[in-house]
Formats: sequence, C-alpha cells, structure tokens
Amino acid sequence: MDESAIARRDFFYVGGRYAGPPGEEVMHGQMYVERLTPREKRRPYPLVMFHGMGQTATNWLGTPDGRPGWSELFAAEGYEVYLVDQPARGRSAWQPGIDGDLKSFAAAFLEGSFTATAAAPRWPQAAKHTQWPGTGKRGDPVFDAFYATQVAFLADQAETQRLMLAAGTALLDRIGPAVLMTHSQAGLFGWLLGDARPALVKAIVALEPAGPPFENAVIAEGKARAWGLTDLPLAYDPPAASPDDLRIEQQTKPDRPDFVRCWRQRAPARRLKNLARIPVLLVTGEASYHATYDHGTVDYLRTAGIAVDFFRLEEHGIHGNGHMLMLEKNSAEIAALVAEWLANTIPG
Repeated sequence: MDESAIARRDFFYVGGRYAGPPGEEVMHGQMYVERLTPREKRRPYPLVMFHGMGQTATNWLGTPDGRPGWSELFAAEGYEVYLVDQPARGRSAWQPGIDGDLKSFAAAFLEGSFTATAAAPRWPQAAKHTQWPGTGKRGDPVFDAFYATQVAFLADQAETQRLMLAAGTALLDRIGPAVLMTHSQAGLFGWLLGDARPALVKAIVALEPAGPPFENAVIAEGKARAWGLTDLPLAYDPPAASPDDLRIEQQTKPDRPDFVRCWRQRAPARRLKNLARIPVLLVTGEASYHATYDHGTVDYLRTAGIAVDFFRLEEHGIHGNGHMLMLEKNSAEIAALVAEWLANTIPG
C-alpha cells in the first residue's frame, strides 16, 4: 500500500473487562483500534471507520486488486483516521465460552450478494452490477483475495451491538469529537453511538446501513431491529419503554415496483432526540440489494426528526455499484463524493 499520505501508524485497545471463573479470568469485549496520522492534518475532527459483518478493518486499508483503500484516501484529505476490528472479531479477541457462537459467510453467499450479482440476479437492480474488479467468483484472484479477508462473526446481533456500544463509547471518550463512517452491519453502531454520545459525534456517513427498519429483506428474512434502526434501545421522544410502544405500519404498496414495502412509524411519530442533532449522509449503490430498501431507512430517520442527505450514486453519475462500495473499481470516485459532502457539512 502507498503510504504517501500517512505519517504514522499506531494502535491501541479500548474497552474490555475480565470474565470467567476465579483464577481463570480472561479479558473480553476489548476493541482493536488502528490510528493513521496524516502528513498534513487539515480537518477539525478525526474519522472513525467501522466495518461490516464478516469483515475487519482491512476493508478500509486497500482493495483486493491492490488499489489504495479509503483509509489512505481520507488521510490524503487531511483526516486523522481510526480503524477498528469489532469486539470478538479479527484482532479483537473472541473468547470461547464467553463471547457466544460464531458464524461465517460461505463463498457462494458473497458471490450472490456482493461480487457477482449480475450473473444470477436475485433482485431487480442486481443486473446493473458492473463495478466489482474481476469475475466476482471463486477462482478469480481478486475474489479469492477478498474472500481470504473474511472472518467469523458473532451470531447474536444484539450481543454484537452491546459489545460495540461499550467499546465504541470508550473510544469516543478517549479521542473526543469525531465523524463516524459505517458500512452495512456497522450502520447499527452509528445510530447507537450517536444516541449515546451525541455531543461527540459530529456527523455520520452511513454506507448502505443495515436495514430496513424492523424486518429483514432481499438477502435475509424475519423480524429484526426491534427499535427500528437497532436491536438495542434508542432515546425516543416521547420515551418508549419497549419496542411495543412504537406504533408502526407497513406500506400497502412499495414506492416503486422494484422497491421493498418498508415499515414506518404511524403519525405522530416519536423523535430520536439525540440523533436529531447529528448530520447524516446515507449512500446507496445503484445495483446493490440496498437499492431496494435504503429509502425506507431514510424515511424512518427523517420522520424521527433527523436531517439526512440521501445519495443514490446513480443520481450523482456513479453507476454499477454493489454493496462493497469501498472495494469496487470506482471506489476512489465514491470516496471523493463523500469527502465533498463532509467538507461542506463540517468546514475545516
């Protein structure tokens, strides 16, 4: 990787506690954090990048075909960059008997969901996918390099969020005000951390965040995210003591034939009073499965009082992207669009 934008790399751990039988205690819940200091720091707040399910911080370090990753691109923009491995993931130790069962993504799932979606489209937009470098299938060196980065992850989504909330707030308390960049599963963490530390979160860039509200769609099914955006409680106003207090309804028909029928709050909607203080950018690729439902997440956020800018990449002249925006052929173009929004939203 070209280090030209980076003056220094170092790491530390945040969070964690000892657990286990007396005399056999081990630390769990700690989170690995890598800090990249740019040669020229020009931005007022650091950028913290959170990876998605099955991934680690390597998502941001480089692409599987050897191009610079977003960590370097944003360091070149003058950001101090923090990269994390989720607790119980990657370099953040998973402790057997304490941290719960693990799951992994099969190669075929990644081919059909992320890298070769046009070959056998499972949702209408998938046929437009052109930006993955290589064939996107096993045996192609780029796909194999990508799949080699995949790691096991906690099966329990609520426990993942609890661990991440504890470690993420510890990180913010240590480094101070920051911009959060989340991808996929990590979208949940952005909402939780913004809710828990609204004064320390200066903006959230949500790249295809986990959704839509309340129910899985397209590549999974079943109820999920009982609090709308997360599985853990959020600070609604008026307060909601349990998810049952949220009065919700599903659209009778989708906004477009190639969209999902999404769930939303009935009027009058409760506000997410802490998140309402934070500017949010939500970014969606033209060919991703998220193209079918991210509008539902945007609608939910706006109804709850949050100012959201919604970038469908094709509306900005950026075409053919699937879910792994930071790894695809035009990743630098997408990064530049996000960097422009950040510069306009949080002037240096």
